[in-house]
Parts: sequence; structure tokens; C-alpha cells
Amino acid sequence: MKKIVLLLAFILISTRQASAKGFDIFSSLKNKPTAQDRLAPVKQTYDDAMTPSEQAILLYNDNNLNAALEALLKIKEAQRSAEDWLLLGNIMQDQDRNADAVFMYQRAILTNPKFYKAYYNLGNIYLADDKPFLAIENYRKANKINNQFPYAYYNLGCAYLKSGRLKDAKIAFLKAIELKNNVPDFYYNIAYTYKMLNKPKIAKPYLDFYNKLMEINQ
Repeated sequence: MKKIVLLLAFILISTRQASAKGFDIFSSLKNKPTAQDRLAPVKQTYDDAMTPSEQAILLYNDNNLNAALEALLKIKEAQRSAEDWLLLGNIMQDQDRNADAVFMYQRAILTNPKFYKAYYNLGNIYLADDKPFLAIENYRKANKINNQFPYAYYNLGCAYLKSGRLKDAKIAFLKAIELKNNVPDFYYNIAYTYKMLNKPKIAKPYLDFYNKLMEINQ
């Protein structure tokens, strides 16, 4: 599964088309993140002088997970960067080894406590594992470090929804829309949140815009 560095969501939430007459059942969690669900190192262009870290990134983005892992394991643990640990975590997730992925992301944070990507990816794992309180903790840390990443706010809103904190979910979704206003899921979930807050009149314009974006994207 290929990843990109800037947009990973994250998103852990998928949606169904909602009609103007009402809402479908709320979106369900995917078993794995999509290409917008996980932050990964930036794709490299091949160079004969590449370091093992650079080789691993290239191999990973070409979906050659085993070779990428081999390249990273050539680097001594004490010399691995936060990006190295992040990539190891992504590989573990792709191999359905989430417990190992958590360990790798935590090592990334130990290496660089200001590494928002690792907090974000941890949040995604916890959200997928139905641990919204741990997800909230990590998304909030990611947002504190980088307050311009819309998917972290969106996933934070999803985690708030799962924990029943509707007003906090509303604030998070509105922030996500403020930062990126063309993602259908953002509008679907803010509409759903207003519906749950018994404010259907406020929900409807967001739902209408969700439907319009879905038509454009078809």
C-alpha cells in the first residue's frame, strides 16, 4: 500500500452517500488506513549514493516492503532517525502487526518528541482499535505541534464522536473544514454531528455540500 507524506487519513473513516431526506448510518471504520490515512516519509528519486534510509523510502513507496525493512535494519538502532522509526511503523502496519507498529511510532517520538507524524499515526491505530481516548490524546499532541494539518483535526473529531463528546467533535470538524474545504467526509461528519446535537437545520447545508462534492468526485 503506497503512502504519501503530507496526507495520511488518515482518514480512518469512510462514508456512505447521504440523501437530502435524511442520514445514512454513520460511517464505519476501515480495517486499514487509506492513502490519506497515514503519514509516511517523502518519496525519493533513485540515486546511486543513497543512504539505507533513502533506499528504504524509495522501496517502501514502490510497495517493496520486505526490501525496505531489510534496508532499515542495516541501520543501528541508536543511529535511526525519527523518520526511520516512522517508516518501520508503517511497514508493521502494512503487515498487520499493529502492536509492533505502536512500538516503532513510540520510538520515533522518543527520538524526536516534536515529531507530529508519529503521534498522528499512533492516533490512527488507536482509533481503528476502538480506543478513542488514546486516539484523542495523540491527535491533540499532533495538532499542538502542527496546527495546519486538517486530517488530524478530522480524525480527532471522529475520536470525539466515538467517545460521545459531540461539542468537541463539532469544533474539530469545523477546524478541519477551515483548513481544507473540499473533502466530502469532513462535511458528512459535521452534518452528522449537528444532527446528533438536535440541530438539523444547521446540519442540512453541510449535508447538501457533501452530496455536491460526491457528485463532483464521481
